[in-house]
Amino acid sequence: MHLAFLTGTGLLWSAIGFGLIFGFLLHRGGVTDFNVIVRLFQFRDFTVLKVMMTAITVGGVGVALLHGQDLAQYHIKPANLLAVGLGAAIFGVGMVLLGYCPGTGLAAMATGRLDALAGLAGMIVGGIAYALTFDWVAANILPVGAYGKLRLPELLGLPEWVCYAGLVVMTIGVFALVRKAEAKKKA
Repeated sequence: MHLAFLTGTGLLWSAIGFGLIFGFLLHRGGVTDFNVIVRLFQFRDFTVLKVMMTAITVGGVGVALLHGQDLAQYHIKPANLLAVGLGAAIFGVGMVLLGYCPGTGLAAMATGRLDALAGLAGMIVGGIAYALTFDWVAANILPVGAYGKLRLPELLGLPEWVCYAGLVVMTIGVFALVRKAEAKKKA
């Protein structure tokens, strides 16, 4: 398969197209609704969990297949555990307070949800704050728990396909637990 059209300007237009499709699918999946996200944290609505698990699994397996066909390359980021943990905590607090993650917030803005503008302002302020403090972060946070460019197959010493199969099995298990919880709630 020849994908030469996915370079230069064609690549930019395809990114815009895929972004529009992604936003549309987020909206159709119901995750641009503040209440759906809040109900996830109240363990009352698992729509967001199902959408995210599906995206992670399809994306992970899809990238692995593309990589296996030499149609994509991995760009592994260093595993800096303290930085990732702090970033995840900030992300989680922001998501609980705002009721959106960055992607769903931008998609919600596209649907006319003005409350998501606060999230955009927060993303801009957070990005500026990170840029202004990066030298300190690089010296004091990034080195703590730094394991370099490491992937799960190398860490576990398992073939790559086993990790992706595990991801699929885990997703099926999560879906089964969610279905059981939803059925129990209806009963």
